[in-house]
Amino acid sequence: MALIKTFAKKLIAWHGVDGRQGLPWQNNRDPYAVWVSEIMLQQTQVATVLERYPRFMKRFPTVKKLAAASVDEVLAEWAGLGYYSRARNLHACAQQVVEQFSGIFPSEPELLEQLKGIGRSTAGAIAAFAFHERAPILDANVKRILARLFCIDGPLQDKAVNDRLWSLANTLLPTQAENMPVYTQALMDFGATWCTTRKPVCLTGVKKCPFAKDCQANLSGQVLLFPQKTIKTKSPEFDCDMLLMRYGNFVLLQKRPSRAIWGGLWSLPESTWVPKVKASESGAVLDLKAVLSQTLPKENLPSLMKVCKTVRQGKRIKHVFTHRRLWMQIWHVPATQAYLFTHSELQWVPLAKLGEYGLPQPIKVLLQGLNLVRGDDLKS
Repeated sequence: MALIKTFAKKLIAWHGVDGRQGLPWQNNRDPYAVWVSEIMLQQTQVATVLERYPRFMKRFPTVKKLAAASVDEVLAEWAGLGYYSRARNLHACAQQVVEQFSGIFPSEPELLEQLKGIGRSTAGAIAAFAFHERAPILDANVKRILARLFCIDGPLQDKAVNDRLWSLANTLLPTQAENMPVYTQALMDFGATWCTTRKPVCLTGVKKCPFAKDCQANLSGQVLLFPQKTIKTKSPEFDCDMLLMRYGNFVLLQKRPSRAIWGGLWSLPESTWVPKVKASESGAVLDLKAVLSQTLPKENLPSLMKVCKTVRQGKRIKHVFTHRRLWMQIWHVPATQAYLFTHSELQWVPLAKLGEYGLPQPIKVLLQGLNLVRGDDLKS
């Protein structure tokens, strides 16, 4: 097929005119900087990364600095970017690079892929950008481009479809290794800005796609039918109660388990999540004993009842995750003293120090909204 021979050349030419230019991670051969940008760009919009990437790099300018930091410091800097397993893997990977490779990233995609949090496509991107290796990438944008260009039937989740796409991605690589950085960036840009999910350029008439005469989906009038999607089920919804306990200028926070949602972040103590009852919009009104027993270790209840006298029902917050929705009922409980918990994951945190802790975005917004601390004291 003629497109296979001309694809790389046409794509690179397109990027020179219509590709994104001047991104802070472009034209950078430092594998550490490339790696951080690739992980941050996973599941995060470019506009957000443009704001947060320079700050992260200033805080952790080298892989050794990142490896030496605590996971809490990394999570605090990552707060608001979501998908926090990326931050934990970033920290673990930095330590791997320091311990196993003396702080120097390997150039081989196969070795990169063995590092924590680096999959095959990310390994290919790092190898291409930092080392000019002829390594393919296959993120969601590239899968969509190839599925349309070659009318690849079947859901992307199918192994046979995925294998075929990887084979195509490898076949389409430019022959000259020095072209790998611009080619790889062009692939990402073309999928993100032109061959988009819902409004590809070929259907808008605004500009002419360089592959208009080669794209099988375009020629057959089926652009929006590729790639084929699996039918998504409705996201489940859950309810939980959250305790906002304060003593003077301190608030009680609880560190979440590393494998849980918001893993490793500090949040408000919470009850067990239960399936949302559709008929209930406000939830049951709980008394003080019920709130404390559902959100804190039960062995502490008798002592806590002596230092906590009242409870006030606060706002109900909805937070949408990728695969579920959570309704959080906030309960305000003032304490007459800072009760000492034996559980290390429960800590009284000074309001002025909240910015040093990785907080889930809705909890950070809640604390800011309640004027517990000035907005500029909580790192955004």
